[in-house]
Amino acid sequence: MAVEIKDILSKTILSEAKGYLDIGFTHSLNPYSGCAFSCRYCYVREMPIQKFKELPWGQWVDIKRNAAENYRNEIVKLRRKRKPVHIFMSSATDPYQPVERKATITRGLLEAMLDHPPDLLQVQTRSPLITRDLDLLVSLKERCNVLVSMTIETDREDMKTNFSPYAPGIKIRLKALRELHEAGITTQAAISPVLPFTPEFPGMLEGIVDRIWIDTLNIGDGSMEKRSERLGMPQWFETHGLSEWYRRDIHNKVEKYFKKYFPDEMIHVSKQQAFPSNTRNN
Repeated sequence: MAVEIKDILSKTILSEAKGYLDIGFTHSLNPYSGCAFSCRYCYVREMPIQKFKELPWGQWVDIKRNAAENYRNEIVKLRRKRKPVHIFMSSATDPYQPVERKATITRGLLEAMLDHPPDLLQVQTRSPLITRDLDLLVSLKERCNVLVSMTIETDREDMKTNFSPYAPGIKIRLKALRELHEAGITTQAAISPVLPFTPEFPGMLEGIVDRIWIDTLNIGDGSMEKRSERLGMPQWFETHGLSEWYRRDIHNKVEKYFKKYFPDEMIHVSKQQAFPSNTRNN
C-alpha cells in the first residue's frame, strides 16, 4: 500500500492527557500524525485528524521533524511547575511504524528524554523496531520509570491478517517483548482490542511480561462503542463468524481466563486499570 509521507513542523509535541488517558497519564506524545499500520478497528479513523484528510487512514503519515526540539522546550517549562510528567507515547499513531526506521523521530525523542526525563514513559507500539532503541531505553530506565507495552491482540496470525494486515506478525512481536524483558525493561502485553485467540495464548506470554492489559472495542474505543460501530466492527465480526467475540462482556471472560495462568495483580482491564502504577525500575 502506497503511503504519502510529508515533513511538518508541529507547534507542540506534548498534549494534555484527556479522556481515556486521564486516569494517571499527564500527557500524550505522538511523533507522527497518521499510521501506516492502518488497522481496521483503529478508533483514530473516527477522529478529526482523519476526518479532514482527503487520503484514507493508513495512506498518509506526517513526520513531526521538530519533535525533539519541542519536547526539550516543553519539558523544561513543565518542570518549573514541579508537577509529575507521565507520558503515553503514542495515543493516535505508532511511534515505531515503518517510517521511523529512517526518520528516527522517536529515537530522537528518547535521546532528548535522557537529558530531560519525564517521571514515567509508557511506549505503546506493535512494532519490533523498538528493539533498535534498546540501548536508549535501558539508559532511560535509570532516570525514570519506563514501560514498553506491546499490542498483541491475539496469538493467531490469521486474525492479525484479518484485522491488521499491514502490522508486524505476532511471533516477531513476542520475540521483541522477550528481548526487552530480558534487558530489564518493564513489559506489558496489551491484548487490545481482544481478538479471537487459542487456548495456548497465555503460555506464549509467560516469563516475558510484567503486566497484561485487556481492552475491547466495546469498552475501549473512547466513545462507549460508538466509534467501533461507525467503523462497522459489529458487522465485520459477524461476517467472519466471530460475533461471540464481540460480546459486551468479553473482557470479563478474557480476564477470568488469563487469571488461571497469571497472578491477579498482573491482569488489568480497560481505562480504570490502564495506568502502570508499578514498574521494575522503581
